[in-house]
Amino acid sequence: MECMPSNLIHRLTGKDTRLNGFRHFELLVNVFVVVLLISNLVAQKIVPIGPFHLFGREFTFHVSGAQALFPITYIFGDVFTEVYGYKGSRRAIWIGFFASVLMALMATFVVLLPYDPSWPNQKAFEAVFYQVPRAIAASLVAYWCGEFTNSYTLAKMKVWTGGKMLWSRTIGSTVAGQLVDSIIVIVLIFAGTTSWSKIVNLIISGYLFKVTYEAAMTPFTYLVVNGLKRAEGIDVFDKGTDFNPFAKEEAQSFSETA
Repeated sequence: MECMPSNLIHRLTGKDTRLNGFRHFELLVNVFVVVLLISNLVAQKIVPIGPFHLFGREFTFHVSGAQALFPITYIFGDVFTEVYGYKGSRRAIWIGFFASVLMALMATFVVLLPYDPSWPNQKAFEAVFYQVPRAIAASLVAYWCGEFTNSYTLAKMKVWTGGKMLWSRTIGSTVAGQLVDSIIVIVLIFAGTTSWSKIVNLIISGYLFKVTYEAAMTPFTYLVVNGLKRAEGIDVFDKGTDFNPFAKEEAQSFSETA
């Protein structure tokens, strides 16, 4: 008899049979997961952007390595939902979530293993691969909530706009998804240890950077989405879709136009 965690993972990441006919879906999911995991590994680096001069004052924004790469996952989220529908995006999100959990557990285990005193790089190893449990939990919750908000918003907007004005969906879904992600991750990590004024500053600066990032990538998103729609011969509209993140994929209908 299979254990409950195995059944749960299979249920949440199970692939709708209609997705089997797509040539590029699985490759895109793999690339999405790789980008997601790498963004977690490079999170410790702080990158200065600027300075910018405005109204006689100088501003320099600081973003982490994760913030520099993580918006790319939202571009993938837009592509999954726009081309393959909410069900395809839901599967990718869950696979990315479980991959992130597995990486966090394995990295923590290896960091905590005893190390040879003659090896001088333990501190550097910890800086890259170790995150405190609070930060791990915060990033996972923020990722899950933000990605599903992004996918749900885009799927709904596609039906409302009749598939027109892709730019409004990619930007609109990012505005919603990144707002949820930014608030959750910053509050869960820093609440109780940092002043609320600093927390608000971190939320606003990170949020504006990520939204601007994806807005600037809109032409590239257009190219990828239109190319995939032609290659796959499909354009999915989520009419009557069950948007429950925990819904079993095989029970879903699949509304599309070719």
